[in-house]
Amino acid sequence: QVQVVESGGGLVQPGESLRLSCRASGSIISIRNMGWYRQAPGKQRELVASITSGGSTNYADSVKGRFTISRDNAKNAVSLQMNSLKPEDTAVYYCNADLITTDWSHRLYWGQGTQVTVSS
Repeated sequence: QVQVVESGGGLVQPGESLRLSCRASGSIISIRNMGWYRQAPGKQRELVASITSGGSTNYADSVKGRFTISRDNAKNAVSLQMNSLKPEDTAVYYCNADLITTDWSHRLYWGQGTQVTVSS
């Protein structure tokens, strides 16, 4: 079994920073891509940032220059540093991991989500 668990959400004021963390655990052989998505009320879930096992990154245009994704392969962990937060960044943030388990199955696992609220 595999678990993907996020942490670090909260309430901040516009312009402040927040760091989200996520770790995958369980019967894992390897993890390919890891990423962060978000879903605001009434909107579809959208990609925020992703990172490959080799460290290549991809960002949504709306967060480029403000958010930084990083990864610790040894810990099966990914983080999202969010700076200069705006009210429109308010959403539930989800972590995912594209991984191979010890039974050689390949699938995408999602965390339960963590709420980020940016408000004055």
